[in-house]
Amino acid sequence: MKRGAALANGIVREVSRVPPPMAMLAELTHRCPLACPYCSNPVALTPAKDELSTGEWINVFEQAADLGVLHLHLSGGEPAARRDLVELTRAAVSLGLYTNLITSGVGLTEARISSLADVGLDHVQLSIQGVSPESADRIGGYNGGYERKIAVAGWVADAGIPLTLNAVCHKQNMGEIEAMIELAIRLKARRIEVATVQFHGWAERNKAALMPTREQVEQATQTVAAARERYQGILVIDYVPADYYSSYPKACMGGWGRVGLNVTPSGRVLPCHAAETIPSLSFENVREAALATIWYESDAFNAYRGEDWMPDLCRSCERKKVDFGGCRCQAMALAGDASATDPVCIRSPLRDRLTREADKLSTTPAATLTYRGR
Repeated sequence: MKRGAALANGIVREVSRVPPPMAMLAELTHRCPLACPYCSNPVALTPAKDELSTGEWINVFEQAADLGVLHLHLSGGEPAARRDLVELTRAAVSLGLYTNLITSGVGLTEARISSLADVGLDHVQLSIQGVSPESADRIGGYNGGYERKIAVAGWVADAGIPLTLNAVCHKQNMGEIEAMIELAIRLKARRIEVATVQFHGWAERNKAALMPTREQVEQATQTVAAARERYQGILVIDYVPADYYSSYPKACMGGWGRVGLNVTPSGRVLPCHAAETIPSLSFENVREAALATIWYESDAFNAYRGEDWMPDLCRSCERKKVDFGGCRCQAMALAGDASATDPVCIRSPLRDRLTREADKLSTTPAATLTYRGR
């Protein structure tokens, strides 16, 4: 097949105008010491024996740099579970990639952070589950996790690496958002991402325990707005609002196959983190195909590019170039059809049903958390 066209859903699509990806998420491993009930990784995790080797990952980084990728996110699971993390970071930096380590902090030591700084790691994104040992360790399912995170934040600051805190918020910790923002200030973070839980992977099993109430969401929005004004010029505050209470869907991944790509621990290349939940798609592997070929020519990446795939409701909407029809994985999960209008949209025929589901789940008595791997 020529690079100028790709076959998807029986339609020949012109892809010559598809830009190269700007970012790549490298899921180095699915191994993780935490057991977060909101984990968005697949229910069936990749075993360590199937992970890409050090050499294979470095080859992927080389292909990504040649393809035009600028930002490389080193993620997992917990990327610190890879003994070759420093070696992989060194290789990525040598290729001119901006490197961002997405970590729980567990598995990192002061010496290891110093080594990562020495090889040129550009940024650390550290997750927090709460603002006290009791709340954070209960949600993360790991005793001592909070204290390790605080220590890691200090080591990162001492090493001169810019720090972002990532706070996944839900029914059980949404009252702590203001305190989380204040914690970010104390830890000398430059940015905090207040991200409302999204129900993919393992998180789907904990919907009743994690779905925030409408009142919590409204208060969270007000809290973030006030904090942005208060800390302007001091702390960047990104906010990912609750999908189920929004009027319009987010432009998931900046549009399918437009901005970034994911590589799983075993080498499958995905247009987004949850794309494997769409059963009609099959995904190629970097062990068998070149990254550039997958990006430009694969059926999976071309399946929801452009507007041809859109239902009439989306194709005729003035927002089609704003949110690109919303999240395909969410449409699959909630509508049973990845080509449907994202049910989050107020124009979707399923919007009322989604609202009723959110209201019902959010007001049920607090359910017991089902921890990952337990």
